[in-house]
Amino acid sequence: MAAEKVIGIDLGTTNSCVAVMQGGDPVVIANAEGGRTTPSVVGFAKTGERLVGQAAKRQAITNPENTVFSIKRFMGRRHQEVLGEMKLVPYKVIEGANGDARVKAGSGEFAPPEISALILQKMKQTAEDYLGHKVTKAVVTVPAYFNDSQRQATKDAGKIAGLDVLRIINEPTAAALAYGLDKKKNEKIAVYDLGGGTFDISILEIGDGVFEVKSTNGDTHLGGDDFDQRIIDWLADEFRKEQGIDLRKDRMALQRLKEAAEKAKCELSSNAQTDINLPFVTADASGPKHLTVTLTRAKLEQLVDDLVQRTISPCTKALEDAKLRAEEIDEVVLVGGQTRMPKVQETVKKLFKKEPHKGVNPDEVVAVGAAIQGGVLVGDVKDVLLLDVTPLSLGIETLGGVFTRLIERNTTIP
Repeated sequence: MAAEKVIGIDLGTTNSCVAVMQGGDPVVIANAEGGRTTPSVVGFAKTGERLVGQAAKRQAITNPENTVFSIKRFMGRRHQEVLGEMKLVPYKVIEGANGDARVKAGSGEFAPPEISALILQKMKQTAEDYLGHKVTKAVVTVPAYFNDSQRQATKDAGKIAGLDVLRIINEPTAAALAYGLDKKKNEKIAVYDLGGGTFDISILEIGDGVFEVKSTNGDTHLGGDDFDQRIIDWLADEFRKEQGIDLRKDRMALQRLKEAAEKAKCELSSNAQTDINLPFVTADASGPKHLTVTLTRAKLEQLVDDLVQRTISPCTKALEDAKLRAEEIDEVVLVGGQTRMPKVQETVKKLFKKEPHKGVNPDEVVAVGAAIQGGVLVGDVKDVLLLDVTPLSLGIETLGGVFTRLIERNTTIP
């Protein structure tokens, strides 16, 4: 009997992905619908049925207040911390007895790890269908800049899903593992990870099986969701100027705007302009109203310019902490779907003074790295040493309420 398989799961803000080591190679596993990634969406149907993934995303327009997406933004967070995020979602976020953020949907209320657990269960099922046997062990990834309570919430989600989470690893580190597994020569790499809800930058030194994180930085409130929101607001403002109706007040219309925004954003990564058509988006006394508008790539870049700029400062800080100049970085690896945007790639190129590396799939590379780490833990993958760091300083409150640092940020974890 071979050692039990450990699956690698990228539990993302917008999409999740699962991979496993098969015959010495990491394999990304397609779900029952044939997708290599699964939307991180949970829907509660009127019948009481729970839908996860593509099925949940499909019914979001007609059932917005019972369709939970971007739950990762609420993981391990107090209700007080997420007042801004709450405005971006059509479902209700309430304060739990312990002050944590909780979600009200369907006929119940849920702690964020319970929602994440449903997504993890779907990923577990996907792996079991592929492997033909039960899976109980996993490596799950989190943004490098996640704090301790966010990491603990992720572990809790695994437990609820029936998974023993052997290790929580940082997304950029996982991406570096996937990128550098077969690299013999020493390289200094930067992993620029702009996902659906979070931004991470990590600087690593890799070579001959050793992956040493030199520094990490980021912003846990910056991601593709925010880019979508800019388009949603622009569409709603244009429509209000023309028709005098604010679509943001109508949950169904808002959900349609959200889907249209995401689609338009993706199209503008390869096209210079795109048409957005939403027939019968709303109605007033004079009859139905349609939204028809053209969005150009230049306009989109103008709308999100400050968001792209916000990724620069963490990058310069990470370089400083690693005591490196941009010129000394050999490769920049792009992770996360939002890095497909030409403006983002251009910014990275300017910052690191080189073309970013295009050889990895930004949606799958993190899950692949998690699967490799799973292989390392059970001895399927030999001669790999991962040296990661603490992203935030750890300390204690000493007399007079002073934060006394015991462990500085970017200290290697033994």
